[in-house]
Amino acid sequence: MSDSIHPTAIHHLPAFITAPGQSDVLFNVVVIFMILAIFALGTFYLRLHSLPETMAHKSHKVQYELVAVLGLISLLTHNNIFWIAALILALIDLPDFSSPLASIARSLERLAGKVDTPPAPVTTEPETTASHVAAPSDQPSVEGKA
Repeated sequence: MSDSIHPTAIHHLPAFITAPGQSDVLFNVVVIFMILAIFALGTFYLRLHSLPETMAHKSHKVQYELVAVLGLISLLTHNNIFWIAALILALIDLPDFSSPLASIARSLERLAGKVDTPPAPVTTEPETTASHVAAPSDQPSVEGKA
């Protein structure tokens, strides 16, 4: 074989073409870039899917569990409608219906005379030691009086 170059070939080779038996630097750089890009894209994807849950958690919403479940369903089923529903639920404030209803129920019980008396609070007496005996709380203190 002849070592001569074909007359129509260019006389210099680009930097990304390697000699036979050498390592391909461009291939190694592209492989590392692709691995980092896949991890970055996956991280972005998971952060985007957890956005409604993060928003609901930061604002202490009542519907936090529902938003979290909708986000998880959308992640596992790839149905975007669940993610959109979770995002909408994370953005709105649901009114508190239980407090007014409980107040109405207590008022109606009081009007009907069915009020259960709450149990008396348990009071803890301070422990008495041998060096100091505590005076009963219903008697006035005699300290400083002659």
